[in-house]
Amino acid sequence: IDDVKNFRSEIGVLFLNSYNRDVLTKMFDDNHLTYTSLFKTRPHIFVSKNNPLAKKKMVTMEDLEDFPYLSYDQGIHNSFYFSEEIFSQIPHKKSIVVSDRATLFNLLIGLDGYTIATGILNSNLNGDGIVSIPLDVEDMIDIIYIRHEKANLSKMGERFIDYLLGEVQFDK
Repeated sequence: IDDVKNFRSEIGVLFLNSYNRDVLTKMFDDNHLTYTSLFKTRPHIFVSKNNPLAKKKMVTMEDLEDFPYLSYDQGIHNSFYFSEEIFSQIPHKKSIVVSDRATLFNLLIGLDGYTIATGILNSNLNGDGIVSIPLDVEDMIDIIYIRHEKANLSKMGERFIDYLLGEVQFDK
């Protein structure tokens, strides 16, 4: 949000849900940012393909209770409203905070941990060791992009949005 507000980034991609929508949309308005929905999806968990949950068609929050929850360090914006993971405000029996995606995926595999995300995995980036499973919850995730209302998209920005709209596959 700060990068787009201060013209360091042309586009920001994030999610809205029932928990963060009011706070974030007010922040967008206050900072002259517009947002556009890319798609809506059900939250998913990412787990190792060897995790006991990996064979399930859908998991519940109760299924996750005994597994370590993995999340990213939020740095200076350490607020649940700015979390990269949906449901980060829910207490977890076991929780590990990491600072990079590679560590998170290594711990998913090594500790049978999980994280909650959109369900979109790219095997070119993440390999085939991680699977995505729908989470049985009511809340949906709205994946959006933001841009500054005073900035025009560059050709590269337009191509990036087209790529997201054309390449992303998801479960409804």
